[in-house]
Amino acid sequence: MLKSESDMEKIKVFISDAQVLFREGIHFTLSGEDDFEVTGEATNNEDAYTFIESNPPNIAILNMKGGKVSGADITCRIKRNFPSVAVMLITEKESDDELFAAMRCGASACMSKDTDPELLLDTIRVVAQGGQPLIDIVLSAGMASRILAEFEKIAPLGEQMNNVLARLSVKETEVLHYIAEGNTMEQVVTRLSSNEATVRRQLRLIVNKMVANDQAKELIEAAQRNFPSMLTSAALAYKNGAADYVTRTEFNEFKESLMQRLKALMANS
Repeated sequence: MLKSESDMEKIKVFISDAQVLFREGIHFTLSGEDDFEVTGEATNNEDAYTFIESNPPNIAILNMKGGKVSGADITCRIKRNFPSVAVMLITEKESDDELFAAMRCGASACMSKDTDPELLLDTIRVVAQGGQPLIDIVLSAGMASRILAEFEKIAPLGEQMNNVLARLSVKETEVLHYIAEGNTMEQVVTRLSSNEATVRRQLRLIVNKMVANDQAKELIEAAQRNFPSMLTSAALAYKNGAADYVTRTEFNEFKESLMQRLKALMANS
């Protein structure tokens, strides 16, 4: 049976949480709205990802600590393999550490379980339209300082990798410094002789760069873990007289392939 046009336009939402009452509460809230369709539920993030693989929703609502794999780790995997799926993370109680983890993994929003249902609905609609409410936490002095420190920490790695990791622009650095000093949005706008829309666009770019850098670091670390074993296997093959050892050309091709993957990742940030 063909779906009606109104059904096709509904925002498809998947919900994962171990607490049945909380999960069903969100489901009940969404069911009372014409523009939502709950496509499925899970009790942990591993099962949630399996479902998302086969039936990607518009939005996945996941628990930050939903099972053996954290919400942040599952979000990284979702954003890497299904970038069109927006993720909202749910926490028992918001903390700076969890908000920072949610932001750097690519989540669009992070809310506590005691969030008002109306605010939850409004946030889901904003996220469905491509909004990232989580970016507002960058307006905190402590969070801005933390982001500056993060980019400073990865700068040496970026230099080692031929600057393939994203760096802050001069303007982006200025924005973060002004916020870290305790300035409000209005004060930042005045000091930059800019406007709020431009500053918010810069904040979004900053967060996107941080997310892309985290994904790139995962790729680099995976290559570092796997390459020694590849060299060991090659050495054994060479010792046994096999012809399939790693040549300098193959090594350079491997390195170039890694660099191209990293550059592609950054280009899509």
